[in-house]
Amino acid sequence: MASAVSTPAASAVAAARSKARVFGGGRKDGMAGCRVRVARKNLGRVVMALAVDTSRFEGVPMAPPDPILGVSEAFKADTSDLKLNLGVGAYRTEELQPTVLNVVKKAENLMLEKGEFKEYLPIEGLAAFNKATADLLLGADNPVIKQGRVATLQSLSGTGSLRLAAAFIQRYFPDAKVLISSPTWGNHKNIFNDARVPWSEYRYYDPKTVGLDFEGMIADIQAAPEGSFVLLHGCAHNPTGIDPTPQQWERLADVIQEKNHMPFFDVAYQGFASGSLDEDAYSVRLFVERGLEVFVAQSYSKNLGLYAERIGAINVICSAPEVADRVKSQLKRLARPMYSNPPVHGAKIVANVVGDPTMFNEWKEEMAQMAGRIKNVRQKLYDSLSAKDHTGKDWSFILSQIGMFSYTGLNRTQSDNMTDKWHIYMTKDGRISLAGLNLAKCEYLADAIIDSFHNVN
Repeated sequence: MASAVSTPAASAVAAARSKARVFGGGRKDGMAGCRVRVARKNLGRVVMALAVDTSRFEGVPMAPPDPILGVSEAFKADTSDLKLNLGVGAYRTEELQPTVLNVVKKAENLMLEKGEFKEYLPIEGLAAFNKATADLLLGADNPVIKQGRVATLQSLSGTGSLRLAAAFIQRYFPDAKVLISSPTWGNHKNIFNDARVPWSEYRYYDPKTVGLDFEGMIADIQAAPEGSFVLLHGCAHNPTGIDPTPQQWERLADVIQEKNHMPFFDVAYQGFASGSLDEDAYSVRLFVERGLEVFVAQSYSKNLGLYAERIGAINVICSAPEVADRVKSQLKRLARPMYSNPPVHGAKIVANVVGDPTMFNEWKEEMAQMAGRIKNVRQKLYDSLSAKDHTGKDWSFILSQIGMFSYTGLNRTQSDNMTDKWHIYMTKDGRISLAGLNLAKCEYLADAIIDSFHNVN
C-alpha cells in the first residue's frame, strides 16, 4: 500500500479545512454568512476564497424597466429597415441624426481658449448662469428681478430641479398636496413619490376631442384643498402637446389665486415649442405679473441640446427680497447633502451663449429652425393622414398641438400594433415624438396610424 506524501501545500490545505468556520452572521443568527473554501493552485500556492451562502440583498426585487428608455432598447434590437424611434424626446435632424448646435460648439471653443479651470462651483451654481436663466425666464427688465425677489439655484436639469423643489415642499409644506395633470410626464409622479410628497391628478386630456378638458381642469383645481401646489407645464405639454390658450391661462390664474394655491411650472421647452423664448414664457410671466409666488423648474436639454450636461435651475419668485434670501438658503441646505454642488460645463455654455449678443442671436435662429422643422413634420403628417384616411375622421388635432410631442389618441393595444406590425416604437399611451420623424417617413407613419386606429380594437 502506497503511503501518502506530505507537502507544504497539502499541510496548509488540511489545516485550513480543519479551521473552516462561518464569518459574520450565520444562518442560525438570521444573517447571511460566508464559509471559507480553499483551493490548491500550481507551484504549491494555496488561495483562500470566500463563497457567499446567502446574499444580504435577497430581499431586493428587480425594478421594472423604464417605459421610455425601454423603447430605445427595443428599437436598437429591431433589424428592420422600416423602423422608427418615436419614443424618446430628443431632437433629430431631417436625416434622423442627433446634432450639436453650432452655437454650443462656439461656446465650448471659447471655454477652451480661456483655459478655464474645473474648480467646484458654489452650492447655488454659477452666478453668471443663474442671472442668465432668470433673465430668460422672466425678462431681464422684470421688476421681480430688479427687486431681488427671485431665488435661483442651478440644478441637475429639469429632473433635479423638480426633485429639489419637491424636497423643499416636503420639509416646509408637509401637509400640502401637489396637483398633477392627467396625463403628465412619466417622471413627475416618481419625483414626488420619492420625496414623499402626496399628489393627486386634475383632468387635462379629453379623449373624445383629443384636446384639452379645460372645464374639468378648472373644476378639479377649484375642488382641491386650499394652498395646494399646482404643477403646470409652461409650454408644449408633455405628453399631449396640448396647451391652454392665453384666455384659458388667465382663467387658470384667477382660480389659482382665489384658492391660494401655489403655481409650480415645469418649463422644459422654452424657445423650442414656438421658436420664441418670450412667447413660450407667456404663462409663467402672467402668473408673476399677477403678484403670485411661483415655483419654476427649467431645463436646457431641449432648447440648447444639452441633454447630457444636466443643466437646469429651480427658481422661486417670492413676495419680498428677504423671503427670497431665506428660501434660497434652505434650497442650498437641501442641495448640499443631495448632490453638493452642480456641474460647471453646461452652466458655462449657457452663460456664454446668453452673455454674448452675437451667439445669443445665433441661438435664437437655431431654435427657430428646430421648432420650424418639427412644425413642418407636423403639417406633413396631418396632410398625409387626411389624404389617406377615407373614413372622414378629423385629424386636425395634430395641428392644434405644439412642440416635440403629439398625442395620437391610440390606446395601448393600438400602440402595440404600431410596433409589432409597423416597427414604429413609441410609448404605450399613444405619444409620439415628432422630433424623431422626418418628411420622408410621414406617409409611412400615416399608414401605420390609420391601420392601428381603424383595424385594431
